[in-house]
Amino acid sequence: MATDILQFLLYAAILVALAWPLGRYMARVFQGERTLLSPVLVPVERGIYAVAGKSAMQDQHWTRYALSLLVFNLAGWLLLNAILRLQHLLPWNPEGLAPMPPDLAFNTAVSFVTNTNWQAYGGETTLSYFSQMVGLTVQNFVSAATGIAVAVAVIRGFAAHSAKSVGNFWVDITRSILYVLLPLSIIGALVLMWQGVPQTLGAYVPVTTLEGAQQLIAQGPAASQIAIKQLGTNGGGFFNVNSSHPLENPTQLSNLLQLVYILLIPAAFCFLFGHMVKDQRQGIAIFAAMGILFVVGLAVVYGAEIDGNTSYDVLPIDQTAGNMEGKEVRFGTGLSALWAEATTAASNGSVNSMHDSFTPLAGLALLLNIQVGEVIFGGVGAGFYGMLLFVVLTVFLAGLMVGRTPEYLGKKIEAKEVKLAVLAFLSMPVGILVFGAVAAVVPSALAAVQDPGPHGLSEILYAYSSATGNNGSAFAGFGANLPFHTTLQGIAMLLGRYAFIVPMLAIAGALATKTPAPASAGTFPTHGPLFVVLLMVIVLILGGLTFFPALALGPIAEQVAMIAGQTF
Repeated sequence: MATDILQFLLYAAILVALAWPLGRYMARVFQGERTLLSPVLVPVERGIYAVAGKSAMQDQHWTRYALSLLVFNLAGWLLLNAILRLQHLLPWNPEGLAPMPPDLAFNTAVSFVTNTNWQAYGGETTLSYFSQMVGLTVQNFVSAATGIAVAVAVIRGFAAHSAKSVGNFWVDITRSILYVLLPLSIIGALVLMWQGVPQTLGAYVPVTTLEGAQQLIAQGPAASQIAIKQLGTNGGGFFNVNSSHPLENPTQLSNLLQLVYILLIPAAFCFLFGHMVKDQRQGIAIFAAMGILFVVGLAVVYGAEIDGNTSYDVLPIDQTAGNMEGKEVRFGTGLSALWAEATTAASNGSVNSMHDSFTPLAGLALLLNIQVGEVIFGGVGAGFYGMLLFVVLTVFLAGLMVGRTPEYLGKKIEAKEVKLAVLAFLSMPVGILVFGAVAAVVPSALAAVQDPGPHGLSEILYAYSSATGNNGSAFAGFGANLPFHTTLQGIAMLLGRYAFIVPMLAIAGALATKTPAPASAGTFPTHGPLFVVLLMVIVLILGGLTFFPALALGPIAEQVAMIAGQTF
């Protein structure tokens, strides 16, 4: 246990040490200031605008910004869907893999365009190298850049003084890729290749095992996809078992790098926010709320897993190292719990252990990370603008309690902003509870459930929470590759992505037009401990209690039964 705690502390120290300067660097990038990479990348950036015909000086109203985003994402979906349906006719398919069925192609294209990366297929047995590189990896970049662009636009709305625009979508997405995602992905890919992750277009390798059997070892251009899948909180694995695979995550160093990459940009956004609103205390307060919620979640997951599973007490199973079912021995309980907490808190969805094998209490904590809206750091950009939604609701409720007009950064939070925030918030319960309820009663949908009873409900809740929250991880016993689920989950992914983005851009547009008022003696401070506590309480009450009745029938019932020594 002491070793695990030291690893947690080391991880936290590295993350904070890197996130702070990265946040400052990103603020300079999106404010158009000179950076270390400007001499190399500014000419490239200008060349892109010249070819595309887009001017970096042409700011957009929030409606035009949103329309540009939706059109760009639609084009990405059409292209990716075509690649998946036609991969048998395209190059770099040494295994001769067949095209994806229409429903699965729809689901996969939606999944990667929305930054969900839910995978109802096995990568090495379903997708060609062309589909992996030109299809999925490209969307890993642009879907992450979309989230970054939206978050930056929303921050501009909070920071602006009597403005009519929130920036330019084409400029923001270009700078996200050129200055942030591409350089860090190149570094990450090179380190992963050094650690043994393959990067090749060669065919799969036949080998003879020690027992004399024949086995086909899958390989391919994995390192380049894995670097951006973690950095962009995409999460979709090149191989079927994701980062549990020895060629996707071969060493302790590769594991640490990927863990840092999962939370690096989401954490950096807190400090970017402080720089752009010219008050670092505001960013630090949000970082503190996110960090405390993360640590509490990690404590629950790790505590539940290190205690072991009491269902095994009657079996000759040594649980000295905790509940090791579904985990890699090389990572153990500690690093498996840390990864599970990070990937569900960050809407990343990659795994180095199987969440379906976690104890009910740990599974409950992972579910809550997703269900609160993926705002405990969250996805790149998406987590931060999701947390700003809760900030709006928090200052509104605080204003009601003290009898003053709610304000944030000197701007009045009025009925329009609150209605838009509630509208965005409702996307989560609709996608999870309504769609999940349908999946729980339709006979053809129930064929996907592996286990009866409460755990079967947990599998359904997790699947639709993951889809709506744009996470992508799963309780892997759930058989997601059924037309019912590939279709309905695809709709849930779209709902969870764009029903959040459009209202948040509308809030940004409304706030951008307002002139901040100077703070007075009666202004509620949004940078102190009281605000941090209140923000966490609002996240847990609105995000957590909304789903409590459903959770009571799933993981909570499982946990009670486990304590009582019963099985379903």
